[in-house]
Amino acid sequence: MRSGDLGSLPVVLGLILIAIIFQSLNSRFLTAGNLSNIALYLAGPGLIAVGIVFVLLLGEIDLSLGSLAGASAAIAAVAAVQHGLNEWLAMLLAVGCALVIGALHGFFFAKLGVPAFVVTLAGFLAWNGLQGEVMGSKGTLNNIPDGVIAKLDNYFFNDVAVAYGVAAVGVAGYLIAALLGAKNRRQAGLPARSVTEIAVRAAALAVLAFGVAYMFNQDRGLPLALVVLLAVVIGSDFVLRRTRYGRQVFAVGGGIEAARRAGISVSRVRITVYMISAGLAAVGGLFLASQQGSADKLLGGGNVLMDAIAAAVIGGTSLFGGRGNAWSALLGTLVIEAIMVGLDMQNTSQSIQYMITGAVLLAAVVLDSVSRRTQKTSGRG
Repeated sequence: MRSGDLGSLPVVLGLILIAIIFQSLNSRFLTAGNLSNIALYLAGPGLIAVGIVFVLLLGEIDLSLGSLAGASAAIAAVAAVQHGLNEWLAMLLAVGCALVIGALHGFFFAKLGVPAFVVTLAGFLAWNGLQGEVMGSKGTLNNIPDGVIAKLDNYFFNDVAVAYGVAAVGVAGYLIAALLGAKNRRQAGLPARSVTEIAVRAAALAVLAFGVAYMFNQDRGLPLALVVLLAVVIGSDFVLRRTRYGRQVFAVGGGIEAARRAGISVSRVRITVYMISAGLAAVGGLFLASQQGSADKLLGGGNVLMDAIAAAVIGGTSLFGGRGNAWSALLGTLVIEAIMVGLDMQNTSQSIQYMITGAVLLAAVVLDSVSRRTQKTSGRG
């Protein structure tokens, strides 16, 4: 913190402040049912935001992800509902198409040198058009009742042991990873957290995790959508922090020339990052279709893309590349959805909601800029 890197502390304090404010305005805000609904709203935008984190780590942007999410949902719906394809295969088809599109974006950017802004802006228009063409004259296709897509955002593990089991696995996983990480750092002669500090952090995490599990069990149980989002966030965090590929992503985002001189294939990293963001956008689109009960020509439009970008930045991922983590997508999406739900409960108009969300985003960017300046001053930037 002395170096200027505040980590996730500001967004965590912001969430606590949001909870206090809206609970004081409406006593139903922190009820199990309302918090469970907020968890359901997280999956679609949260998955897209995780993909945005990968792109932002390169210091780039992808403006096509909202359209891509809508086009993917349309492909899956038409394949499953109109052509009778097995829903699992329809979902794989949609995600596969998105991966190809992501590779196409990455190719134009990394190999031909077209600015990512231009490539993905063209993609935004093209995939929006593809979505309309795929949906055809119907415009809307309802999900198959009790089908796979319908259950993505509506299935709950109502056995109380599942929620507590996930909480226990999460805490144990954190404890083991933290202890092994500290041990490796000490063996490498690097500063590491003490066992006492790790134990305190694990205890705090246990209180939070079991508290959340208890809350879900007071309502409908643990939502499948949240389990999928957490799995994607944890997997992405592992890839970014514990693998050679993740270090290459940070290296490219920190400085292209230095990464190239270190032997990193910058083009390969760029192309694969755009494939990852596109694939996660497709999965996010399927959850959005599940949440609204259908795929249509408008799905993925509106503020879906802007909310995903805002979530990643509010959560702590830098717009300037080279700094951030997958958890920032979850935290930022939680901030946005909590604000939206809280304001909805106060019957606040949508225009006011946009203004407040914009102010929160601006505050996050200002904090990021000040943090980077402080790091440079301390010799760490």
